[in-house]
Amino acid sequence: MDDKLRLDGNAAAGTLGEVFSFEVTTAEYACNGCGRAGRLGGAMVYEVRELGTIVRCPSCDNALIRLAHNRERHMVDLRGMRYLTTG
Repeated sequence: MDDKLRLDGNAAAGTLGEVFSFEVTTAEYACNGCGRAGRLGGAMVYEVRELGTIVRCPSCDNALIRLAHNRERHMVDLRGMRYLTTG
């Protein structure tokens, strides 16, 4: 993905906060691609205008979370993670 569009995981806090009831940036995850474990705030975020947000593993670039918002509904794909747990 284009490095100019890349943000850190904290950039997704507002969007993910609309879906999850806990502080997502401090949540811990494990990547399904490479097994890396870390806090979501340290992941890479790409926000595609009007399409959604993609959170990627900083080690292998695997898509951890895909989030889209359409017609008052949130669509969340978490298949890129082995787990997501509150800090």
